This record gives sequence, C-alpha cells and structure tokens, in this order.
Amino acid sequence: MSNSQFETYKPYEPYESYEPYETYEAYGAYESSAYAGFDVHSAPTLAYGATYDTYDTCDTDDDTYRPAYERPDPVLPRQGGSRAGVERRGARRRRGRYAERADGSVRRLLPQALVVAFLAGGTTAFVAEDKAVELSVDGEPRRLHTFADDVTELLAEEGVEVGAHDVVTPAPGTELANGDEIAVHYGRPVRLTLDGERREVWTTARTVEGALKQLGVRAEGAYLSASRSRRIGRAGLTLDVRTERSVTIMADGRARTIRTNAATVGEAVDEAGITLHGQDTTSVPADSFPRDGQTVSVLRITATREVIEEQIPFQVRRIEDPTVFRGTEVIERAGQPGLRRVTYSVRSVNGVRQKPRRIGSEVVREPTTQVVKVGTQPLPTSVQSADHLNWQGLAACESGGRPGAVDASGTYGGLYQFDAHTWRSLGGTGRPQDAPATEQTLRAKKLYVRRGTAPWPHCGSRLHT
Repeated sequence: MSNSQFETYKPYEPYESYEPYETYEAYGAYESSAYAGFDVHSAPTLAYGATYDTYDTCDTDDDTYRPAYERPDPVLPRQGGSRAGVERRGARRRRGRYAERADGSVRRLLPQALVVAFLAGGTTAFVAEDKAVELSVDGEPRRLHTFADDVTELLAEEGVEVGAHDVVTPAPGTELANGDEIAVHYGRPVRLTLDGERREVWTTARTVEGALKQLGVRAEGAYLSASRSRRIGRAGLTLDVRTERSVTIMADGRARTIRTNAATVGEAVDEAGITLHGQDTTSVPADSFPRDGQTVSVLRITATREVIEEQIPFQVRRIEDPTVFRGTEVIERAGQPGLRRVTYSVRSVNGVRQKPRRIGSEVVREPTTQVVKVGTQPLPTSVQSADHLNWQGLAACESGGRPGAVDASGTYGGLYQFDAHTWRSLGGTGRPQDAPATEQTLRAKKLYVRRGTAPWPHCGSRLHT
C-alpha cells in the first residue's frame, strides 16, 4: 500500500486472449442478407480497430455494394495478465473505450447506410429503364440493350439513318418496351421497263423476285433481264420485264393465237411459225410492242410493173394574116401529138389489186405545134352582079330566115343551107350555122357568082322575084 493519494498499479501484461463483446453474437444474422432487418440504432459494436470503410472498391471480385459489416470478423491479438483485478480493471477500461468507439461507429454507419439504400433504389430504376430489344437493319438482326424511349431515339443511338423511301416498323416515334422488335428496310430504286413502258419505282425488297412481288408484277412466263435471285444493292438496278401476253396472228386465211413475251410484233409473228417474204408486212409496225389480246394481220404483197403509152397533146400557135378575111382561120401546119411511155407499179395485197403508182416515164416522140393563120381583112359588104337579088326571100325559103338552122340529116346549115365542103371552099371556117348572118349572105353571093341558082334547086327562083 502506498502512502500516495493515488493508488499505484502494476502495469498489466499483454492479454493472451481477447473475447469480443457479447453483442457480436448477433453479427452472424447479417450474413444472410446485406440489407435484411438493418437498423442503424441497433447496429452491433465492432471489435477494436475494425472500421466500415476498409473494403477496396477497385477489387472486381468483391461486391462493391456490400457493406463493411458483412465482411469477415477482424482477427484481434489475444491478451492475458497475472492478476484478476488488473484484468477486471482492464476490462472496465476496454468497455469504456469500446462503448465510445461503438457510438462513433454508429454515427459513421448512418450516412453510409443511406448511401447503400440510395444505390439500391437507383439500381432498381436503372434496371427498369434498360430494355432488351431486337433491331434488324436490312435483314441483319442483332439483340441489344437500350435506354431509348422510342424508335427514333434507338435509331439515332445506333447511327441508323433513314430516308423518304425507307420503311421502319414500328413507325418512328413509337414508344419502346422490353422485348420489342424493330425492323429497318432500306428503299432501292429500280429503273423498270414493264411491257415497253419505262418508269422508276422504289422497293424495299433485296432481290429481283421480292421486288416483283412487292410491285405486283406477274412474273410467270415473263422475260426478265436479270435473274430472280439477283440481289438489289442500295444503288438499285435497271430491270426489263416483259410479261406473257396472248396475241392472235391472222395469216393466209388462218388465225393463230399464241402466248408470248416477245418484245416486238415481228418476233411474235416468228414465234407463230409465219414467214414473211419479199414485201410482205403486218397490219401494225413490226417493231411495235405486242399488247395482250391484240390481233395482227399478215399482209401478203405482190408487186408488178406495167408500161402504158400516153399521148402528149400538141400546142396551137396562131398568126394574124391580113390577106384573110376577118373571122376566117386557116390552118397552115397541122399539129401532131407526141408519145410518152409511163411505168407504173401495181401492188396486190392479199390478192386485191391496189391503185397503180407511177414510178417513171419516157418520151418516145415530141409533139408538133399546129400553126393557124387568123384573118384580119375586113369582110366585103357587096358582090357585084349579086347585090340586087332577093337574098332575104331565098333565106326564107331555105331556112325560114334562121341563121342557125340545120336540116334533119345534119348535113346542111345556116340561112342558105351550106354543106361543110362548100362552106370551106368559099373561105368559111367552122360550121356555117355558127357564122354571122352577114358572112353567110356574103358567101352565098360568091357561090351565086360561081354557079348561079344551081346550089338551090327548089328555092333559087326566089332570087329573081
């Protein structure tokens, strides 16, 4: 016993063993679940030296969300001493230390528990926003996870650009859900010539056969410029399609109906087994496109040449002659017609003769111009030794006083019933009944001077009354 007011203690020896707080018995309850029944106010007191922030967040083998209290218990050095009192006092002092440390640990555990709870809730929201979808781009599918809200956002995330002729199913802007399937079909231009009509169309099919089905083109029996299995690239292709049609060919009195995908009428005629010879042709142009239900007639043509001789009319040239009485024309040189040979092409279509077509001509003989003298001398008004006679009485007896009178036989005409020969011998031209009355009387007087009243055997006596 010391006289000092302070009790002197012998330094205790290191403990050989250390028994943790009895409250650690509940520790094992937390091993079953990281969060079950967790209460920060009833958190167990940890052994001396243990902390809640000793886990390594960079270790990929550990769960980064696992709190420190789920980690294995820390191993502490065991302690021991020779005196029980010292042990009890040491125990009281340790209980004080651990009580303080437990209070501090609870204060540190509270915000960490809140962080864990926040992260757990955030993970639930994270999982809820994540969607597993299947995206097929031009027939190539792939599965992926996305946070996109709709189809438009998904395509933007994946860098898929679509144009006016591309097809997206479901449509852009459609909301996404887990398990959705999205398909993108790119449009391809096809420069299509269908039965002779050219146009440009767009298709999302990737083969010629698929494009024909999509465009509604009947391909059975059709001619295709590309195989049905040929793939269509994004740049498109040029395609010529001739569908099968029914065409009737009329030839040589028979009708032949065939099914054909020929490009021209001429090809269809050949397929019908009909041969064209020489100038044979068809009712429609042979290079035209045969239409479904069309009837084409074959025209059998035979051509011959014909040569015909034709006259060339002569011209008349008139010359004034002052020695000839006015109104009198004298033919000085008679005209002669010329001769021409003309060649014609004559066609017969299916045995029917067509209008000849002139293809050439040749002059065999040139025409001769006729020359006529036209009198300009004034007609005499009297004839000596005949002016005093009764010409009016003679005319009344012969023709009834009519200058244009003609007898029933047509041989005699005029006031004094001249025949053609007598009229011309007196210098008259044309017909006597066409000449003026004064000219007829003048020529009648000349005839009287020559022959007296003999030309008028029945009426000549009237001249002297």
